Amino acid sequence: MTRLARPTLVAITLFAWLIGIAPASAKDYGTLGATWAIAEPDLLQVIRARLLAAQQSGALDAMNRKFVESAQASVRRPHAVAGITPASSDRHWSFDPSVTLAEDIRNARGAIIAAKGQRFNPLHVVGMAHSFAFIDGDSTDEVSWALKQGAADKLWIVLVKGSPTDRMSELKRRFYFDQQGVLTARFGIEHTPALLVQKGDALDLREVALPHGGATP
Repeated sequence: MTRLARPTLVAITLFAWLIGIAPASAKDYGTLGATWAIAEPDLLQVIRARLLAAQQSGALDAMNRKFVESAQASVRRPHAVAGITPASSDRHWSFDPSVTLAEDIRNARGAIIAAKGQRFNPLHVVGMAHSFAFIDGDSTDEVSWALKQGAADKLWIVLVKGSPTDRMSELKRRFYFDQQGVLTARFGIEHTPALLVQKGDALDLREVALPHGGATP
């Protein structure tokens, strides 16, 4: 620890005197007014008592059931991605996935693949194994559109709204969900349906205005 300079010690001493905490001048002034013993109950004991009462009344079991049901409902139907609407016109753009590296990237043998500070495009090293279709899972039009964009081993269908589990049960195909809109925000997708595919060193994206606007029946 760094030793305090003498002026600093003096300042601290003066401050202590001002707020009345200087220990060297402590003095017993006697008792002023009546005093009582502390009667506040122990917080942990209060919590234990309330939990026991809730358990005996069945309220604790009801709370647990409600929590489980809420968690299951969230898995079955996550919160819709905010701000995503059906496309009213076609839009097409390219996305460069290059990033500036914060540290070296090395292979399994320790050899540097890309150096810190370098502008690096991951598509130079590994290509995308799948394309992605982003849709409103409650829209039968958008679901039908997505199913025509590629087979399950080549295309991942990502919902921004709706229940992926319900669609999986119905269509016997895996569906994903853009939790908290991470992917749509990353790639600048504002409307559905949208398709993302790799084209060379970039990602090709397009939003498609369906004939019926992808409206939910």
